[in-house]
Amino acid sequence: MKTPPASQPIVIGILAQEQMRQRVLAIASGQYKPGPQEPKVWFTSMKSLAEVLSDDNRALLRVIAQTQPGSIAELAQATGRKPSNLSRTLKTMANYGIVELQRHRNLVRPIARATQFQIVAA
Repeated sequence: MKTPPASQPIVIGILAQEQMRQRVLAIASGQYKPGPQEPKVWFTSMKSLAEVLSDDNRALLRVIAQTQPGSIAELAQATGRKPSNLSRTLKTMANYGIVELQRHRNLVRPIARATQFQIVAA
């Protein structure tokens, strides 16, 4: 069964490492409660964000959303990229919640959680 493509943009925050550390500690100690509109995905710099959401990777997300491949091998055929390269890229995006990797027996099915992004820099 195929999952429909994501429609809501993911809100991404950019916060310096020390500020992010302070924020996490404040949340953990109960001193701060994040609001529902605050970013759920955080990067420590525009550079790291740009590496993960490069032009090629955003194009890859669109292909995943449009074709809904059943495996990384199917995605490799659709994009012309090597499965090992795709696997590394998808794992990185999965760490940020941009992609979900569903495992079914010996297959890993990539699902794009978003193809649109809203960037909030603090």
